[in-house]
Amino acid sequence: MLTEKIGQGGKWLLDRLVALLSALRINPNFLTLLGFVINIFAAYCLAYGQFLLAAAVIFLAGAMDMLDGAVARVTHTDSPFGAFFDSVIDRYSDITLYLGLIIYFGRADRMEYVVLVGICIMGSMMTSYTRARAESLIDACKVGFLERPERVVLLIIGTIFNRVEHVLWVIAILSNWTVISRIFYTHRELGKVNIFLPMQHTPSPAPPAAGDETVAAAELPSGDEEPGHSSSDE
Repeated sequence: MLTEKIGQGGKWLLDRLVALLSALRINPNFLTLLGFVINIFAAYCLAYGQFLLAAAVIFLAGAMDMLDGAVARVTHTDSPFGAFFDSVIDRYSDITLYLGLIIYFGRADRMEYVVLVGICIMGSMMTSYTRARAESLIDACKVGFLERPERVVLLIIGTIFNRVEHVLWVIAILSNWTVISRIFYTHRELGKVNIFLPMQHTPSPAPPAAGDETVAAAELPSGDEEPGHSSSDE
């Protein structure tokens, strides 16, 4: 019951903010960029160990991330470029937050956690890349259970309760597990052979002899092109 009321209250506030921003004719791409600027400040807070403030700022940046899409839909200004721009800025925001943590652990001379943050960066970036690349080959690739919203929530929880180190282990393991899951899922969807077996080489057909070329050319109807080719192909 309490959770439901909190959800209703959050939706009410979100709807009011969307209505206000839409009335002010705020460009959704501006909100996307504003969210990135807010995340830069969050990274500064992380770098200097101000974790509670960082949690609040990351939450505010996340709100911007929700508002830009909602405003775009209400004002009918959503576009393929807007979705592309939002995705790119999200990657920059992720890396910026991780850079703040790298500075924090580097200043404390805790190099093992600097490396761990690097592994988190790899997993976070590859989670997005594997989905984008897979969906250029198959219809959808949404398997795995640690995408950007979950990572942001984990960072907020870690900074509130001063358990950033524990959260980083979770992100490092589960984000890279998501990448591995997507690799195997895409392989299965494409229906290829076992990726761990040696590839079978299919020999190329032998070129026709000089006499055969003359016969093949004679068999083509006058004025027709060879099957499977077009005059417009390069």
